[in-house]
Amino acid sequence: MYKILKAEQLAANIYLMDVEAPRVAKHCLPGQFVIVKMDEVGERIPLTICDYDSEKGSVTIVFQPIGASTTKMKDLKAGDYFEDFVGPLGRPSEFTEMDIEELKKKHIVFVAGGVGTAPVYPQLKWLHERGITADAIVGAKTKDLIILEDKLKEVSNLYLTTDDGSYIRKGMGTDVLRDLVEKEGKHYDVCVAIGPMIMMKFVCLLTKELNIPTIVSMNPIMVDGTGMCGACRLLVDGEVKFACVDGPEFDGHKVDFDLAMKRQQMYKSDEGRALLKEQEGDTHHGGCGLCGGDK
Repeated sequence: MYKILKAEQLAANIYLMDVEAPRVAKHCLPGQFVIVKMDEVGERIPLTICDYDSEKGSVTIVFQPIGASTTKMKDLKAGDYFEDFVGPLGRPSEFTEMDIEELKKKHIVFVAGGVGTAPVYPQLKWLHERGITADAIVGAKTKDLIILEDKLKEVSNLYLTTDDGSYIRKGMGTDVLRDLVEKEGKHYDVCVAIGPMIMMKFVCLLTKELNIPTIVSMNPIMVDGTGMCGACRLLVDGEVKFACVDGPEFDGHKVDFDLAMKRQQMYKSDEGRALLKEQEGDTHHGGCGLCGGDK
């Protein structure tokens, strides 16, 4: 059992929890995720790690209720327990394996949208602790949906934007990135984009135009987090990959976003899931928590 040390609402429909999980916290790296399960029969829920404290033995998760399980999960309080808390899973961000001196020479920009801000934070923190302060562009629909602002300011050069102009500036994250490059003369060696699929697609279209190599996290399409359900099946440079076991981070310029978004929509209906099962057979067999697999 894994005790919830802190539970708070960050914004409308966005929640944060600190969970006591010493063995997980000890091995966490940016880019990885955990799978939580509320009780013995609960659904497996993959969530990207927002923060971790190996000395305290805690892991921070941020989530947005979008289904029955996460809606039930938001009602848990400090002192409650998760039945399972498994991780860290997935490949760490590739820069965690790079030579630090080489990494210090790079100019890195992060673009985050909505709840995708949460997995960006540990990457910025990891870089900052090694003497690298990157630029971070965070976008939200309105001021009320911006999360982790103070924490991000501590570890990055933060640029905020809102769709409705209710805070700092009006516009999309892509507008800010274009302005930084074309009006302020910024040069970036790499961009990391994490957020809604449509946001990542348009960031990649822009960075391709600007010739900036780009990494995206395909966490939004993961369902069971084990590679068995097939929900996170995607094409990367024409090859079939699974976000939970091959990623979740990929070269954004090689991801087929249109196909990934089409599959994501099909998973929302019984008819769509049945069609995927017929077309893809053994890539959709394990029981994803939505379709029940072969049961």
